[in-house]
Amino acid sequence: MFEKKALIIGEAFYPEDFLINDLATEWQKKGYDFDVLTRSPSYPYGTVYNGYKNKIYQKTYYNGIKIHRFPVIQGYQKSVFIKVLNYACFVFFGGLIALFIGRKYNRVFVYHTGPLTLALPAVLIKKIYKVPVTIWSQDLWPDTVYAYGVRKTRFSSWVLERLVKHIYTNCSSIVVTGRGFIPKIKKYAKDKPFYWIPNWSLLEYSPKGSVKLPGKFNFTFAGNIGKVQNLKNVMLGFEIFVAEHKDCFLNIIGDGSELHDLVEFVSQRKVENVNFTGRIALNEMADYYQASDVLIISLIDSPVFELTIPAKFQSYLVASKPMLGIIKGEVRALIEDNEIGFTALPDDINDISLSFKKFINITSDDLKKISIKSKNLLERNFSRKALIEELSKIFWT
Repeated sequence: MFEKKALIIGEAFYPEDFLINDLATEWQKKGYDFDVLTRSPSYPYGTVYNGYKNKIYQKTYYNGIKIHRFPVIQGYQKSVFIKVLNYACFVFFGGLIALFIGRKYNRVFVYHTGPLTLALPAVLIKKIYKVPVTIWSQDLWPDTVYAYGVRKTRFSSWVLERLVKHIYTNCSSIVVTGRGFIPKIKKYAKDKPFYWIPNWSLLEYSPKGSVKLPGKFNFTFAGNIGKVQNLKNVMLGFEIFVAEHKDCFLNIIGDGSELHDLVEFVSQRKVENVNFTGRIALNEMADYYQASDVLIISLIDSPVFELTIPAKFQSYLVASKPMLGIIKGEVRALIEDNEIGFTALPDDINDISLSFKKFINITSDDLKKISIKSKNLLERNFSRKALIEELSKIFWT
């Protein structure tokens, strides 16, 4: 076993489906010694999972990994106020437990998804116990905050800029999932080392052929259904398209804060051939991808999302299916440059409608070429083995 002991801090961990579970499992196999600090499992429904308690402090275990847990404010999916209160709860209880257990560790790894404030317990450990902190940022603050609708004022900008600077200047090394994050974050932490490590796919693509989707030709969106996924515009484009292509279906797989509103939107507009499946377990997704003809990735038109590569992109690559990217920026360039599908502008409904049409006459030869190019891109830029090795080297050496 290694002498170095680490603490992983993150908003979620097993049994929630996040990449950190896979990384932690690989680190455990390599013999690294670490614990996890996180809240009670509740994502994406906002309620604590069956079999878990919402206690002030509890220890649970996952394959021998010790997990220090603290409470979550349930119902955070239902209101902005509760969501913000839950962020504060994470900082308070996470920081309190960090004070007591922080002396046991000689390094801290922050898995940053969602609020950057979740790194504050790590900063506390660093300041008190002089422990180096590595952060792996999946989101770009404060840009993401504004993209979700928070108004940018002189006061909000002042508060967020100082918070972001405080956190990143107290990190020893900064890892990001989007290359475009680096110049944005560098202005807060000029002298820190930066690394680009994108997400890899958790999908094991071994379809059994057990799923049949309703259309003769099936477009599929899979993942979180939230405000930034831009699905109302996707629906508006599909509404125009499906009026002339009655054998085509749009399948929406997943759950999220905007699901109810999206279902109501489709019902009120009487958009035809939309199939909502609800949330599907990760180990079943290969069959849904296999049953689909085109996989959709979409985000609202916001500068921050031009720098982002959503995790579903890598999963789509594993499936080797054509992609429809209703998106700007890096993902759009990856789709176009590697010729693995077509793209549309997020706010141009006619362009979205036309992009659906481009797939109708796609040939079997085209599909074979797309499959080969998807596999090449996956291996070149998003190899699970290579990325885990690189991330391990950054953190543990």
